[in-house]
Amino acid sequence: MTVRPIHLLGSPVLRECAAEVAAVDGDVRALVEDLLDTMRGDKGIGLAANQLGITQRVAVVDTNDGQPPLALINPVILERAGSVIQEEGCLSIPEIYGNVERALRIVVETTTLDGARTRVEATELRARAIQHEIDHLDGVLFIDHLSPLKRRLLLNKWRRLRKGKEGFLKEVPAAVEG
Repeated sequence: MTVRPIHLLGSPVLRECAAEVAAVDGDVRALVEDLLDTMRGDKGIGLAANQLGITQRVAVVDTNDGQPPLALINPVILERAGSVIQEEGCLSIPEIYGNVERALRIVVETTTLDGARTRVEATELRARAIQHEIDHLDGVLFIDHLSPLKRRLLLNKWRRLRKGKEGFLKEVPAAVEG
């Protein structure tokens, strides 16, 4: 499919709440493929449609843990259990990392590429990635989960990294098959 540019911190679309997908059609399936291609091109483990500038409740996760990639269409977290604090980053805020508390185990209801609703249980990294991407669909970034002081420090670092750069788009190379 297509590798698309990723919207960076500062792009208003990252703060928008994505709209429900009315029906899974060819456009939604193509969006899922573009999300996967773009995520892999930027060496990520998850990507939400907002990050491509599209405000639809669609995201993908592939944690390279032997499980197939997961398309999340209109996802809803039904259950959360346990908690763990671990470092997170984001393709929309490159080179910025912070420790975020997330549920260790979740059950999420999502729509499949065939249009059926299904439940998926996830733990550890896969659960973390799913929660991170659903946050994106709600206009929430991982830095929003940090203390005000830590967030301010990371935003100052982001401004230094972005000094002299214009715009809020990052071009992504196509993933190399290996």
